[in-house]
Amino acid sequence: MTSRRPTIGVFDSGFGGLTVLKALLELIPAADYLYFGDTARLPYGSKSVETVARYAVEAAHYLESHGAQFLVIACNTATALALDRITAAAHVPIVGVVEPGAEAASTVSINRKVVVIGTEATVGSHAYRRALETRGLDTREKACPLLVPLVEEGWVDHPVTEQVARIYLNEAFSDGFREADVLLLGCTHYPLLKPLLQCVAPPHVNIVDSAESTAHAVATHMQNLLPPPKPTPEERRATPRLRFFATDSVEKFRRLGERFLGHSIDNVEHVDLKE
Repeated sequence: MTSRRPTIGVFDSGFGGLTVLKALLELIPAADYLYFGDTARLPYGSKSVETVARYAVEAAHYLESHGAQFLVIACNTATALALDRITAAAHVPIVGVVEPGAEAASTVSINRKVVVIGTEATVGSHAYRRALETRGLDTREKACPLLVPLVEEGWVDHPVTEQVARIYLNEAFSDGFREADVLLLGCTHYPLLKPLLQCVAPPHVNIVDSAESTAHAVATHMQNLLPPPKPTPEERRATPRLRFFATDSVEKFRRLGERFLGHSIDNVEHVDLKE
């Protein structure tokens, strides 16, 4: 008998989107998952809008061809630069990471001032600023380019990382944003730094994790747009089936990916989209 569990495809340029997958697994365990990491062509931030859109559409079509009934664009750069293009080219519902993060920040903020941290590319796109200002929030964006390599090095609680984060946040929460009450993590690497950032940020600040926000948005969208038949008790008890696709070293994906997902990664398949 064919399983009635929905299949969710998650796309990222690399490893950070695994924090979104981790949140999805916790929130929607009665689904199966496909994860595509375009590790051979990262970083996306240095590439043109046309190139990012083309790469992301290729990945989306690949996930659809392997049975994805719902797509999550867990890449901030791809979401910021090309979500409309991806949505137009895909044949299934899609959720990106920007709007859910902005909505969660809007819900949490009392004084309507938010600081967003992210990569140079995400901050340069001003996607979060537009999403937050549409909701009536005053926004300061701060690029934190050193944090991603520190996370990938595994230095999530290292004194160097703490010092770097402190410098970034002191600059971000200066002048007219000293009273900002939300720190929005605009990069999927940053959830690994939440404990450190909570210590470094001003004590009155709430941290909004766009990975968690995206998982909640996916749950809501699936109920509204893709209501599957109720799974049997056996299907509800079943462990989610996970398949991983990477365009570069499978071994490197396993090794680094474990830090983001929180457990060992098996069943990684190498993909060459040029073929």
